[in-house]
Amino acid sequence: MSYKQFVGSIYLKDKKAVRSFMDNTVVSADPVELACHYSESGVDTIIVFDMSYNEKMHEESLSIIRQMCDKVQVPVYGSGHINNLEDVKKFLYAGCDKAVLNMGKECSQFILKDVSLRFGREHIAATIASEDSLAINKELLEEYVSELVLIDEHALKNCLGASTLPSIVFLPEISLDKMLSVMERDGVSGIAGNIVNSNSKEIMALKKICKERGIQIHTLEVVMEFSEFKLGPDGLMPVVVQDYRTGQVLMVAYMNEEAYLTTLRSRKMTYYSRSRKELWIKGLTSGHYQYVKGLYVDCDNDTLLAKVYQVGAACHTGNYSCFYRDLIPMAENDGNPLTVFEKVFEIIKDRKINPKEGSYTNYLYEKGLDKILKKVGEEATEVVIAAKNDNKEEIVYEISDFLYHMMVLMSEKEISWEDITSELSKR
Repeated sequence: MSYKQFVGSIYLKDKKAVRSFMDNTVVSADPVELACHYSESGVDTIIVFDMSYNEKMHEESLSIIRQMCDKVQVPVYGSGHINNLEDVKKFLYAGCDKAVLNMGKECSQFILKDVSLRFGREHIAATIASEDSLAINKELLEEYVSELVLIDEHALKNCLGASTLPSIVFLPEISLDKMLSVMERDGVSGIAGNIVNSNSKEIMALKKICKERGIQIHTLEVVMEFSEFKLGPDGLMPVVVQDYRTGQVLMVAYMNEEAYLTTLRSRKMTYYSRSRKELWIKGLTSGHYQYVKGLYVDCDNDTLLAKVYQVGAACHTGNYSCFYRDLIPMAENDGNPLTVFEKVFEIIKDRKINPKEGSYTNYLYEKGLDKILKKVGEEATEVVIAAKNDNKEEIVYEISDFLYHMMVLMSEKEISWEDITSELSKR
């Protein structure tokens, strides 16, 4: 199902967020905080326009965009200062879901095919303003772009009927009826501009109106009402909370109906505190929010399982999970692949902090980056040779060697498995 989006937009200039291309009034001295506000308010995507005019400022903007991508729970599109393949790569490597090329620039049309083939059409979007809309090769866009970003209503009129591509439309502050009529149009995948930025606190209310009008909007949908659950004598329902990526159980809490509905509306886990006898938004004071990725009910309808994206630590002690004390420790031959990787990686990292005489890992650290890179290259070649020999055991052995040396490199460059899995999940 294709959902219509509310898209927040941030204009980066001198490390601050300004109102627009033409209005340099500062709306936030902390663009990352503004992005988090948009995300928490219910926007579905954020487009960041980098207005830097030299390479040094562009690198500073990319650092800010990287922080945004790490902290928000919605896709981020990056635009501005794109002149070649390398510029597109920088946005995608910063964590952006899409790089947005300005079709008003001649170089954008020149590099469009190459960047689409290199990074995938799904990671490329294009901005079109009214003055550009009639001069652009529509067939080129259809083949190499996944989405259009129409900067004004004139571009909407000129492009929408002539393209099958989904289009995000920038709108001024207009009436509710006009906004809804634009959202209903075929080809419009979402709206952005002042209509969204100025009403960011009302996004969930606007989504509710859209839903009532029959417009497909992305919200947390559930198939059971709270009244259908079997509650305890206190009217509460236990919730087991789990990291959606690793499966690690983080904590257990309780919900009443208000907490349940608030969770669905805000997309942040909200509970009922039995000790304080009040609603409790996890992370409200610590910043360690839990963003909902999925909700499940057990076979007896009396317990919920919440799969979440955990910011920071789940436990008030500072531990990632509340279940950090072993009563019956797990056997050492735990076969969970993620656990094995983490355990080996922890040993490798510990050797760097606490060297051990005779350790091969310490030998690599002592020889330095060039030696580590040489070994990574050698082991990659050994994998290729083993594969050509068509011996499964040999391939497994050589891949294991390669992964070990790759983890030494990751440790040397302070890259975590979470960094890698986060990137892979976007592919």
